[in-house]
Amino acid sequence: MEGKIKIKLVGSPICTPEKHKKIVRALGLRKLNQVVERPDTAGFRGMVKKVPHLLALVEE
Repeated sequence: MEGKIKIKLVGSPICTPEKHKKIVRALGLRKLNQVVERPDTAGFRGMVKKVPHLLALVEE
């Protein structure tokens, strides 16, 4: 069983490239400071690494 990671939207994707906006939306983030829980897989970790200026991993 894999763990979960919590991802928080800390920056606005308004003036970012379209690719960055798609990554944020694919993670299910809509509002600033919103936190979502996703499986701790390489795919989701890679998405977070693509836009580190917009997202942050929340530690429990």
